[in-house]
This record gives sequence, structure tokens and C-alpha cells, in this order.
Amino acid sequence: MIYIDFVGLNFKPLPHQIKTARKVIDEFNGRAILADEVGLGKTIEAGLIIKEYIKNDEIRKLLILVPASLGFQWTNELVNKFNISNIFYNRKGVVWDYFDYQIASLDKAKRERHASKIRKIYFDLVIVDEAHHLKNKDTLNWKFVNSLKKKYFLLLTATPIHNNLKELYNLILLLNPDYYKDYNDFKHKYIQDKHIIKNSNELKKDLKRVMIRNTHNDTELNNSKRLIRHISVELNEKEKSLYKELSNYIKNEYSKKRKNKNILDLITYQRELCSSTFALKQTLEKKSKLDPALKRLLDIASKITVNTKMKKVAEILKETDGQVIIFTEYRATQLFVAYYLENLGYKTIIFNGSFSSSGKEWVRYIFQQKKDVLISTEAGSQGLNFQFSNVIINYDLPWNPMKLEQRIGRVHRLGQTRNVYIYNIVSKGTVEEKILDLLNKKIKLFKDVIGEKEDILQPKNNLESDIIKIIGESKDNNEIEKRFKKIAKL
Repeated sequence: MIYIDFVGLNFKPLPHQIKTARKVIDEFNGRAILADEVGLGKTIEAGLIIKEYIKNDEIRKLLILVPASLGFQWTNELVNKFNISNIFYNRKGVVWDYFDYQIASLDKAKRERHASKIRKIYFDLVIVDEAHHLKNKDTLNWKFVNSLKKKYFLLLTATPIHNNLKELYNLILLLNPDYYKDYNDFKHKYIQDKHIIKNSNELKKDLKRVMIRNTHNDTELNNSKRLIRHISVELNEKEKSLYKELSNYIKNEYSKKRKNKNILDLITYQRELCSSTFALKQTLEKKSKLDPALKRLLDIASKITVNTKMKKVAEILKETDGQVIIFTEYRATQLFVAYYLENLGYKTIIFNGSFSSSGKEWVRYIFQQKKDVLISTEAGSQGLNFQFSNVIINYDLPWNPMKLEQRIGRVHRLGQTRNVYIYNIVSKGTVEEKILDLLNKKIKLFKDVIGEKEDILQPKNNLESDIIKIIGESKDNNEIEKRFKKIAKL
């Protein structure tokens, strides 16, 4: 059994992090999926494993593959916390065989001009962060990582399953190709249909041989609580009329051109409208040139200048203290929200995928120091940490519940000392209610397979009267109840 000490570290690891590192080395032979809940320090666990292998002279070549936005963060962690000064962030993809310890963007490394060189190197340890990007074995991501020559291998993801069990199988196949005979073998054992599993207890036992998952409840930390509230909004008459006409258009198009139309593409129109008429308008301006039937819808959308959902957000902010993060799926909505709030006197800053890694760090700094509200697209749900904020408004909902988990994990993580307030805004009688149902089904699948997790959605039952959900006990329950009841009356 290994003994991990604190020599050479500039911090003191937490007990669950040390336990995980020991287990990976002692019991998993250096090959594992690290699937801790968001914010519990998977990077720290990986760093402890790296440090131990270096101490025992078991690593000569190390490759860490990350999303481009996390390259500097990984470098800073390993240099400043673990004193691994010879780690090189190969941002430009140069001389792959020269540096022994490297961090690189997976998107860059998989390009053939780089991949052909990387495949020739034997790595003692390969680490892939945000490994859920490897869930599809038909992608270049999966094929590239699978082609690497490696002894020890770590996959880091808080969300090892998103939509179905095949995604989980593909991660296990990367890690240990001999674990199951093939996918049919896995499917026969555990899958009844796409969203129904069988022999779940046996599956969980199997997973414990390849995956380690710590939850907030497993740790000895005095964690803050998640307080989740659904706010159901009624579209105004103009929005309802537009939604009805849009829905009729979608039905007609799908029935006329069923073979040529993707229903999910058509439903995107509805989702955009539920987000904001500005998001829909941007799409219609492009599409109406090819489809004159959309011109009338564009004209209606152009006349709607304020959305009901935005008014509700303004009311929530009026009753909220501290800095707030608003998440939306659409950039047009993002700009509308920023414009509206600036006119109300709030200091806002936007954050999306157009920023470079250094630009994202700059946004984080400016938000912390000078702004009231950060309005972010999905790009802000990975990489940057915002423990100084404790309020999240999900302006619109993604199809994937694990994206919600990633959003919440930006503020509900180690270092958060306050309870975290999460508001999910849902438009009544629209596709957003159907998305909510789907999200709950996918969360159930995750829990059935992986085990219990912190809540990311309040149960849908009785959205109107289901006002408060308090996760665990809290000394300030009275304050919490008053706050949520006040919001509920808005």
C-alpha cells in the first residue's frame, strides 16, 4: 500500500482526495475513471497520482489532454500546488517528442499532423480531463485517445453518462477493452431498452472496479447546500400567439417533409422562442430567405421587444443579494439580457466561447471585481470557478441534465461557504416543460447506474405550489424560507 505524504506539496489534500489516489495506485493499477461530483477536486486527485508516480520514478512520459480553456488552469495547478515545474503546456503543438511532461488541447492533439507524431510516443501516463467528450466511439476524439500507447490511464469526468448506457460502455472500453466481450455482451447484461436498465446492482459492482466517485455527502466537509426553485412563467399574449403559429408551422413542415426534416431542428425554433424572441429572430432572419413561410413569423417576432421571462429575471434580481450568474443557450438572448439589465442599472459582463483562455480569465477577474451579473452561454459551464457568487439563474434549460450539473458546479464547489440558490425558469405550456420531463428521466437513469448525486432539478410535481426544496439542514432555514416565499409571490 502506498503512503502519500505532503512533502513537496504547497497545500494539504483533503481525505477523500488522498483515499482516491491510494485506491487508483493500489487497487486499480493506475487505470480508472475519476467521476467525483463537480467541485470535489478531480484535478487534485490526478495531481496526487502523478506526484506519487514521479516520486517512485515510474513516469518518464506524461500527457494530459484537456479542453483548450483548461490548459492554463491545469498548468498552474501542477506548478503551484504540486511543484511540478517541468510541465509544459504545448499550446501550439510543437516538438511533441521533446518534452517529457506535457499538457495539450485534445482538439489540437487529435489533428492528424499532430496525432501522427503523438502516436509514436509511449506514455507512462495519459490523463483526459472532461472525458465525457469521449462518449461516442465513432468520433475522432475517441479514436485518437484509443490509439495512444500508454501504461497508466485516467479519465476525469463528473458526468460519465449523459443520455444512455452506451456512452458509459465506450469509456470503459477505452480504459479496459477486455472488461466486456463486446457491446452486445454489455447490452445483454444490463440494458432492457434505451432508458431502462436491468441488474443495476450488478452493474454498480462492475463499475466499482473501474470507477471511483465521491459525492459531497461522502466527504467530511461542511458543505453549503443547494436550494433549487422552479419558476414557471406565463407567456404574454403576443408571445403565445407567436408560439402557436410557430408550432403549427413545425407540425405542417414535419408532416409534409418528414423524410427530409429533422424534428429536433424544427423544435429548436420553439426553444429559441422560449429563450427570447431575439434568439428566434436571429434564426428566422437567416431561414426566411430560403423559406418564405417564415417571413410572417419573423415579422411577428420583430414586434415583440420585451419578453415575459426577462421581466421575471429582473424581479428575482431585485430580491437577490450578491453577484449572479445567468446561463442561456443562445448568444442573441445573452445580448438582450445584458442590454435590458444595463438599462436597469446593473453592471453586466458577457461570457461565451469567443474568448481565448486568457480572455476567459480576464472575464472572471472583471466579474469578481467590478460587475453585478455575468451572463454566460454554455462555454462558462466548464473550466472557470466562481465560488465568490452563490446565485445561478438558468434562463433556459439544456436537453442534457449534466450540462446543468456543470453550470451549478461553477459555484457549488470546494471553497463555497454559502448556500447556493438555483432558479430554473420554465415557460408554461411550451416545449420547456417537455424538456423538464426528459431531464428528470435522464437524471433517474444516472442515479440508477452511477448512484445518488446532488440534486440539479426540483421534482416537477406541482410546479406552482412546490416552492421550496432545502437539501440538508441549515442554520439559516428561516432566512431561506422567507427568501424563497418572497420570490414565489413574484
